[in-house]
Amino acid sequence: MANDQYTELAELAGSFIHEIKNHISTLGLHLQLLAEDFQDAHSQREKRAYQRIQRLQGECQRLVEVSNDFLRFARINELESVPCDLALLIEELIDFFGPTARHDNIEIKNYVPSDLPPVLLDRALFKQALLNLLINAQQAMPTGGELIIQATREKSGHAADPATICLSLIDTGKGMPPEVLDRIFRPFFSTRVGGTGLGLATTRRIVEAHGGTIEVQSTVGCGTRFAIRLPVYTGPASLTAAPATTSP
Repeated sequence: MANDQYTELAELAGSFIHEIKNHISTLGLHLQLLAEDFQDAHSQREKRAYQRIQRLQGECQRLVEVSNDFLRFARINELESVPCDLALLIEELIDFFGPTARHDNIEIKNYVPSDLPPVLLDRALFKQALLNLLINAQQAMPTGGELIIQATREKSGHAADPATICLSLIDTGKGMPPEVLDRIFRPFFSTRVGGTGLGLATTRRIVEAHGGTIEVQSTVGCGTRFAIRLPVYTGPASLTAAPATTSP
């Protein structure tokens, strides 16, 4: 019953956001036409008008970004999961994010072993969850640093409970104080100017939708560690072939 209520609420929120985006698109179009009229402004009054139009265009773009982030957050419900090789998925993600990391003087160290048992994942959604963590680490290391990705298999102490894979992402960034650490997974909470505050909240929802957990440890001035635990897949041994991708 609760799941049906959530699905109905997510669909309602999605329709509402789409309606808002339609109006934002119309507003943005008219602002673009106004900007073209004032682009070659000569008087101070016209120049001020052009600057105000540009600010309004920026606010419209931000509303679009917040709307898109909220849609991703609200619609995480039904997964299209397949048995996945986690090491291969991490390699694909590093290939995608690597150029950005190198540009920002961030060295990525990958210690995910290739012999891990498979996990059941919605590949696209889980990549998005990890990408949010990579971006978070990037923002925590504005002058560069190290990002360590490692994974281990953890055996359960109870025969009835499945083993888990613990995937850790560790950065050498500025870290977070306790008052921030307690709130980072809350929707719309952000310490970054211009941030939507939905990236980490979305990551947690994606991880929990996969039957996993995520926790974070951080020390100011030393860095942050996110640890994701996922149940090991115990179904048929064959893995679904990973499609060739250029983005997560």
